[in-house]
Amino acid sequence: MPFRPSARHLLLTAAQTAVAALMVQGAAHAATPDPFFQYTDSAQLAAAAPGAVLKSRTITAYLAGIKTSYQATQIVYRSTDALQRPAANVTTIFTPDCSKVSCANKNKVVSYQSFYDSLNPEDAPSRAYAGGTRLPEVLPAVEAVLFGSYVKNGYTVIISDTEGQKANFAAGPEYGYNTLDSIRAAFNSSQIGLSKSAKVVMMGYSGGAIATEWAAELAPSYAPDLSDNLIGAAFGGTLVSPEHNLTYVEGAPIWGGVMPMAVLGVSRSYEIDIKKYLTPRGLEVFDRMQKASIAYVLGQYSKVTWKDLVKPEFQDRTKIPEYVMAVNKVIMGTGGTPAIPLQIGQGTGGTLELTKVSPIWGKGDGVMLAGDVRTLAREYCAKGVPVQHKEWGSSHFLSIANWLPWATAWVNDRFAGKAAPQNCSSIAVGNPLTPIVYNP
Repeated sequence: MPFRPSARHLLLTAAQTAVAALMVQGAAHAATPDPFFQYTDSAQLAAAAPGAVLKSRTITAYLAGIKTSYQATQIVYRSTDALQRPAANVTTIFTPDCSKVSCANKNKVVSYQSFYDSLNPEDAPSRAYAGGTRLPEVLPAVEAVLFGSYVKNGYTVIISDTEGQKANFAAGPEYGYNTLDSIRAAFNSSQIGLSKSAKVVMMGYSGGAIATEWAAELAPSYAPDLSDNLIGAAFGGTLVSPEHNLTYVEGAPIWGGVMPMAVLGVSRSYEIDIKKYLTPRGLEVFDRMQKASIAYVLGQYSKVTWKDLVKPEFQDRTKIPEYVMAVNKVIMGTGGTPAIPLQIGQGTGGTLELTKVSPIWGKGDGVMLAGDVRTLAREYCAKGVPVQHKEWGSSHFLSIANWLPWATAWVNDRFAGKAAPQNCSSIAVGNPLTPIVYNP
């Protein structure tokens, strides 16, 4: 699947449009809950194995609110939440119509993880593809460029609601469970009809990178049954250590609101009562963000810092035991070691999106820290994982245009059976990823 310069230019234009569009406060459309996404049989859920199909349907997919000619299967499946309890989640799967196109690529499976980044379940990809209208129209349009060619070329493409049915933004392990179980559900579905030997490559950028990386590191322990199927993971713009990123983005003109979003999402995932630590201003921000999409957060919280949100006695985050527990659990690399090759890309031009270079953690792309990504790559290299790592001087939005053609070529080579490249010896030293310690 060649990636032509015209497509690269289209993606760059789309990314630039995204910057402008996401900076504008917009009113969310009212959404009518779809009963398909609700699953209330707790007994059956508890009895089901991870990845079990609980119910499914066929839909005509929508893109940016417009009905397309593509059919997709939506599956409600059994997964696991951050506290290791059974949970129901949803995935959307595109498969080739063998009456219209060749099915030669059907058993080449791309698990694409979306960067929908929201605290509202109604913003999940499954809702958008079923005709929902809450997501800003630019998001499905940009993501269609990222995975659409695989759909057109007859691959099977899996797009799960990685944040789960409570939209637990930034809660990495939960993203990983949901991703792996969506792949299991695709194999378990007779409607999808995959060969048991089908090969799967995972890919995702930004929020999608959270899901892709965590799925890769959790797979050996959580989903060993997929070991013969998974053949690689490509991701870019990666949130490695949220504690580090908190100090990097707080107060930033564009990305400042991601800090309280992430604190809220991780608190929700681990059922932490964060409100008891908050100032009146903190309560106001967190109440307003309960169902916020990142589209309505970017550029809106440039003056919000941890100091504004949290009571004086908890300015030192190490004095909050629940915070210490949760933030350590979401440091990448703490859940296991991937057994598949990785490709990792990262931008360093965060000043282009008005985020200052961190005096502690160094350069980032505006929201993600390059030094953290380098250390993660080096740690995996030291454990024998083939890692190809690359940095660009572009910002988070614009690095998509660098990442996509690079990742696409790498993904195609994995399906072609080529040896995975690695440049472990040339990856520079990064930041320490040491867990923080509770300090009562």
